Amino acid sequence: MWQSAWEGKYYQVYVNGRYAGTAVDGQQRKMIVQIPTSFESPVRIEVFAVEPEHAAIDLSSEIESSLGQSGRVRIDMLRGQSLPIGATARIYFDNGSGEISYSEMLNDSPIRTWPACQDKAGFGMSTFGAGDFGYDSAAAAGFGRGSFAHGQFGLDADTMKWTSPALCAGNYKFAVKVVDEVGNESNGIETGQITVIPAPRPAEQVSITSFDKQTNELVLAIS
Repeated sequence: MWQSAWEGKYYQVYVNGRYAGTAVDGQQRKMIVQIPTSFESPVRIEVFAVEPEHAAIDLSSEIESSLGQSGRVRIDMLRGQSLPIGATARIYFDNGSGEISYSEMLNDSPIRTWPACQDKAGFGMSTFGAGDFGYDSAAAAGFGRGSFAHGQFGLDADTMKWTSPALCAGNYKFAVKVVDEVGNESNGIETGQITVIPAPRPAEQVSITSFDKQTNELVLAIS
């Protein structure tokens, strides 16, 4: 059983990250699902509100349901061959104010775009004359091996991923700047507004309040 103020939504239930069922309509607020019978690890039950047209679709592959990631935002950045050796990426956010501040980075330290020089395409392997002489592309992502169709022909673009610290519930905007070795900065590339809703803390104590034999209904107190 769950409570929700959403209107016009259907609800899906996932057990340990796996799809367990969908409500029959937008008014349903309880469901019986099968759970693993193991006393060695906790069972994670999650309820998600989805659009009616997505009600029958298993979205487990798109849902990051790990409690360790609760309240965090993941930023994906394409690492194309146009980024110079020695460049770093810096991430900023608005702290929920609506206006991004570029005075202080959100990441603890700058993110090196090319931690290994061998990943960078060299002479004749990227746009001719624009590469770094002497750096071969032996370890660079090849066609179809990186973020498909986002890179140059034969050298597909890598994707860099960064996960934010845990954030409080709210709406946030993020931005990324690239800075080269001599301090030249790119313009900030800003995201749209992202809503963060951390998962509630797991129950610490569960006790039986009552049990009705006639209806076979068990009431639990959770704190």
